[in-house]
Amino acid sequence: MNLMNAARFSPDGPVKTDIAQTAGSNIVLVCLEQGQLIPPHPEPYAVVFVVLEGEGVITSGPQEHPVTPLHLVAVGKDEDRGIRCTQRMVILGIRDDV
Repeated sequence: MNLMNAARFSPDGPVKTDIAQTAGSNIVLVCLEQGQLIPPHPEPYAVVFVVLEGEGVITSGPQEHPVTPLHLVAVGKDEDRGIRCTQRMVILGIRDDV
């Protein structure tokens, strides 16, 4: 599967597209236009974000990580996570549901 063919954007806000689900994980594509934001918030699962395209800042717990293509950011269970887009972004999110 070419992940970039699954990328979808909206001027109304970030778009999350489910890519695959297994017994222990959920894989999604998160697409944001420049200036869009997912405010930091906790979730009851761990996740790994892999930036495929664009630039921005990903929050992991108390840290903010400037990211560009091929950066990876891991966020633990119950930790804050958020995304601030400075250049149109496509991010692969691999959620650990175990």
